[in-house]
Amino acid sequence: MKTYDAIVIGGGPAGMTAALYLLRSGVSVAFVEKLSPGGQVLMTAEIENYPGFPKGIQGWELADLFAAHLERYPHDKYNDAVTAFEPAPGANRVRVGDEWIVGKTVVVCSGARYKKLGLPDEDRLIGKGISYCALCDGNFFRGQKVGVVGGGNSALEESLYLAKLVANLRLIHRRDEFRGCKCYQEKVQSAPNIDIEFSSVVRKLHGDTGLTGVTLADVKTGEERFLPLDGLFIFIGFEPVGDFLPDGIDKDPQGFIITDTEMRTSLPGVFAAGDIRSKACRQVTTAVGDGATAATAAFTYLEQLDA
Repeated sequence: MKTYDAIVIGGGPAGMTAALYLLRSGVSVAFVEKLSPGGQVLMTAEIENYPGFPKGIQGWELADLFAAHLERYPHDKYNDAVTAFEPAPGANRVRVGDEWIVGKTVVVCSGARYKKLGLPDEDRLIGKGISYCALCDGNFFRGQKVGVVGGGNSALEESLYLAKLVANLRLIHRRDEFRGCKCYQEKVQSAPNIDIEFSSVVRKLHGDTGLTGVTLADVKTGEERFLPLDGLFIFIGFEPVGDFLPDGIDKDPQGFIITDTEMRTSLPGVFAAGDIRSKACRQVTTAVGDGATAATAAFTYLEQLDA
């Protein structure tokens, strides 16, 4: 069973930054990511608010830059899912696939995934009209009619991307105003092929072999109507990716990990960074900051452990 100074779980911006900082400190690192490094960034068409890129940058390009920087430093990579985590001060056991490894410290950067509406037939229609990734599936709906559910930054950003591909887009939001950044709101409201459905929720999905439309309900009057759609993209928030987390780690009611300002969790030597943390702002910039802070705190813990 191989032992490392640090195990970093998750290969998004937080995980790659944490691993980079730890490696630059001269400690041994196991970097665990079951898919390609990048996390949610890989599902983002264009990032306009990352410092240093005033004209914006494609999500995959930024992820590649992060990964190339990390590759300059030797470390062990594990391309499988974490299936168990047994915490112990200075000797945390983590099972990756069927293999156990030990970390004196662990930095959890496993991120979050998009929430579902929770409607009947939603799972059945995934890939048949229902999607949670505009960059992945938008091209399949060129020239068609689609809906987007949500009112935060993700919904607005993805709507702007989809509007370049589709004939018409209905942006469905349960409140009577958006929660996303003002700059995105202005762009959405001025887009010629985006129609906004405020104070509306999706009550039912229609279609046998593929989505044909949805039943919309007015949250104020209760009135329902059928809206024909070829596709529906859902961006209503996130839920944590943390099925492997041990019972002893403190989490908020939604399941996100609670940390202090140094990214320390309730377990000694265990840190959390990025979207898996309980926090209000989930952006690439905040994930990078979390990762740097967690790595610095982990290194300090290692120094005290070996003193």
